[in-house]
Amino acid sequence: MQLRHLAAPALAVFAALALALACTSTHEAASRPVTLPPPVPTAEKPADFPGVHNVVAYGPGLYSGSVPEGDAGFESLANMGIRTIISVDGGAPEADEAESRGMRYVHFPVTYGGIDEERRLEITRAVRDLPGPVFIHCHHGKHRSAAASAAAAVALGRLDNDAAVSRMKVSGTAPNYTGLYACATESTVLTNAQISAAPNDFPSRWKTSGMVDSMVAIDAANDQLKALEKAQWGVPKDHPDLVPGAVAGNLENLLRGLLSDHETTAKSEEFRDMLKSAADAAQALEDGIVSKASTDDINARMKTVAQSCKACHQKYRD
Repeated sequence: MQLRHLAAPALAVFAALALALACTSTHEAASRPVTLPPPVPTAEKPADFPGVHNVVAYGPGLYSGSVPEGDAGFESLANMGIRTIISVDGGAPEADEAESRGMRYVHFPVTYGGIDEERRLEITRAVRDLPGPVFIHCHHGKHRSAAASAAAAVALGRLDNDAAVSRMKVSGTAPNYTGLYACATESTVLTNAQISAAPNDFPSRWKTSGMVDSMVAIDAANDQLKALEKAQWGVPKDHPDLVPGAVAGNLENLLRGLLSDHETTAKSEEFRDMLKSAADAAQALEDGIVSKASTDDINARMKTVAQSCKACHQKYRD
């Protein structure tokens, strides 16, 4: 039977069935039973799940944690009942992996120095308007995602300032990340009108600034690290604004963000591997600083960062 011969009621039924079939795979995860109970808002330690680490609740339906690692990570989030994932990391999200499990992915990268008011509003609106539960992640799930979750929770009236700070401490946010803690201490409850002033396009991948701008920022971060190394990883007298762990974390964020830039993906596999090695070295440096490793250990990690950048510059920098 040809479609043009169907009566109007039959056409309507046919269209409804086709739409239902088309939507089944997209929303399959939305109807999944919660088989992996997420942590409760009063939990005093982070929870770890397959492929997702350092998960902390910032009130009912709002969680902070690490980047989901491969299929295991996305399966864990789906089994926790998560409907929206917000990345505040520099690297491009694996949006397809989330969407195939019925979850929305939103990308709002932030820095280790803090979150400006515009970005706080964008994150808060996404948490308010998109389907929950919501999972906010950075790379480690300790610093930037904790700050973003705290800011949104306070703005939406789900936590007061003191409670938000307490949750950040459970996440493991380093005490010297004062700009990130300010997201909890300085946030206020916002009206719906204030939140609605933020855009609602909710991008699955934030447009990066490009390789040239990123390299300028990377060079500046390297200069700051050299000043910190000279000060034996304390705060330099002539740069009281520098926080060692934050600077190292910012360098890692810039390098990982550059990995997903279209200019980078067009380059050779060797270049991308060298860039990833530099990002891993910066991550190791941040880990050493935050864990209060010995000065000799941190210096050795800094040397690896410098060597990684130098090797890449010698071969690829114009």
